[in-house]
Amino acid sequence: MAENENKKEQTCCCGHEHGHDHEHSCSCGHNHEHKHENGCSCGHDHEHEQGGYCPCGHDAPGGVGHDRTMGRIIFALVGGLLTLNSFVLEWIFPGERQFAASLCALFGAFILAFPIIVTAVKDLINGKVYMNELVALAILAALASADFQTAGIIAFFLLITIIIETRTASGAQRSIEELIKLTPNTAHKVGEDGSSETEVQVTDLAIGDRIRVRPGENFPVDARIISGESTVNQASITGESLPVEKGAGDDVFAGTQNLTGLVDLEVTKVGEDTTLGKVKDMIMQAEASRTPVVRIIDRYAGYYTPTVLMLACITWWFTEDISRVITLMVIACPCAVVLATPTAVVAAVAAAARLGIFIKNVSHLELASKITSFVFDKTGTLTDGLLSVVKLNPFGEVSSAELLKVAGSAERFSNHPTAVAIQKLVAEAGLELDSAVDFQEAPGKGVSATINGAPCLIGRANWMKDMGIAVPEQAAGESEGMSVVFVARAGVVLGWIGFKDKLRREAPAMIDDLRHLGVRFCAMVTGDRQSVAETVAAQLQIDEFRSECLPEGKVEFVENVKKSSRVAVVGDGVNDAPALAAGDLGIAMGAIGSDVAINSASIALMTNDLRRIPMLVYLSRKSRMIINQNLVLGMLFVFGGMILSIFGWMNPIMAAVVHAGSTIVIVFNSARLVRTGEELTVETDGEPEY
Repeated sequence: MAENENKKEQTCCCGHEHGHDHEHSCSCGHNHEHKHENGCSCGHDHEHEQGGYCPCGHDAPGGVGHDRTMGRIIFALVGGLLTLNSFVLEWIFPGERQFAASLCALFGAFILAFPIIVTAVKDLINGKVYMNELVALAILAALASADFQTAGIIAFFLLITIIIETRTASGAQRSIEELIKLTPNTAHKVGEDGSSETEVQVTDLAIGDRIRVRPGENFPVDARIISGESTVNQASITGESLPVEKGAGDDVFAGTQNLTGLVDLEVTKVGEDTTLGKVKDMIMQAEASRTPVVRIIDRYAGYYTPTVLMLACITWWFTEDISRVITLMVIACPCAVVLATPTAVVAAVAAAARLGIFIKNVSHLELASKITSFVFDKTGTLTDGLLSVVKLNPFGEVSSAELLKVAGSAERFSNHPTAVAIQKLVAEAGLELDSAVDFQEAPGKGVSATINGAPCLIGRANWMKDMGIAVPEQAAGESEGMSVVFVARAGVVLGWIGFKDKLRREAPAMIDDLRHLGVRFCAMVTGDRQSVAETVAAQLQIDEFRSECLPEGKVEFVENVKKSSRVAVVGDGVNDAPALAAGDLGIAMGAIGSDVAINSASIALMTNDLRRIPMLVYLSRKSRMIINQNLVLGMLFVFGGMILSIFGWMNPIMAAVVHAGSTIVIVFNSARLVRTGEELTVETDGEPEY
């Protein structure tokens, strides 16, 4: 049994750091240590709603956070009923017979205050002063003044606020909980004879195992279909509204649903290496990250409580009114301010994830609202990336079949779109390829291999020249409007192969939407030829383009654009990893199943739908607007309430109600983000308006 010890500082989705160090064991058989020491600057614990998240991709038992939340709800219900009962007894037994009502109020106040006071004491023991101390002191002051009913009402509303805040702050854990439900715990493993089946735990599967999935079942791991055909619902990963057809040789992903057919599959990835496992990891990264606004709150949180206590002492000194002091400490607990950012971020990340937009760090979400320039790759981004061979042009006595055979033999180990197109034509022509050795691929240039003892090169004209091979000048004129690779054997050019790609249907509307959102500059960089790049740029009304760019040329272009604006780079995440990393924001298209795309970009789009890009910018700007609204409202509630309490225009019960009400207002205002982009989950003839 492998053991993992994870002792690290993490942050909760409210943006505050918590040390994690508790030990548990998950169903994958790994032990993980995490000791929880949760406390944010709002002073409340933000427990994980599940017992733990195992990095192997499986949920761990425990449910400590859920149990604690349920305990608080029970405390709130019992204490609230006792406090309410004290008012009923006071009404039934008026006059001097108040003992029963007072006793009931005392017990109710004690039950309601107990969780808050315990947390405050723990903070003090740990040498930390958070906002819980303000609330605890206010409740103790009310109890000391024998105003048990007021103490009970204050504690009730503040406990309700803590419950709401805890549930809100655990949004990422609940998202992971929902993702975990997508993956079945067992799988049907097929024996070597191809007919026998054994039900095994998903954690027992290994790469290369053969499994069988029936209609209506979810795929337990990433796998490749061996036999059978089916329709697959990938909405849980990509946000696509329509299912896709899958057949032999196609990949499927953990958590997606098999709708129609019986399929046999070969396992390609398990556990945390699956696409779903990486999505879970990205959600955790987003939750653990903090926006600049939250970091500012963190920086000054340590000064806030002492300042409020000093104001409370001054208020007592001049007024000698304990009610004003209690009111001040209750209303000064800035839960609404602290929740302003995390509630909006959780809602925005949830909306983005539903659309298949996965954000690694919430600071990237904020940055997306400031982007004024976009740099796009062409192949696979603005175009479908499904190149097809449109012309074979052999030179001299070389036949078309020989030209294709040499190219196919050399390209057989490459995954580049041109190689895929060549292999497709080879299969259609029924050619038998020769074996190739010493295969090497130069990114953005071409490939080399040795075939039947002769060195062969397939690639761009400039690369051929760099390798000392002369390329006929007349070839350029014959290949206008096509992407071209030249084929050479033993230092002699055999001919060239022309390819064409199709512009994505939604590309023109995407560029228009970005311009409507205020994006000033849209550029395109490509390794393709000048004539091809010029045609695409004209169709999309691109401001500037660079053709025949090597990876380092793309990076240089992005660096130049960065000098005058904030730039986002959009690519397929495979050939464009350096450029994606060079931009202020890297957006990888079609990242489903692509490790490189998920690792190289700031934001991963699990589908190739270009409409997600303007939606990302729109969502980012909307979330920034709501965060600003929340901060203004939160500060208005807190600082306005403090002024009212100092002058005696607000009593403790009003302060408790306003405190709880402000939190609810912030939560519901942030919740407006959750439904953003719903129109993209429905196929329509038109494009969305922003």
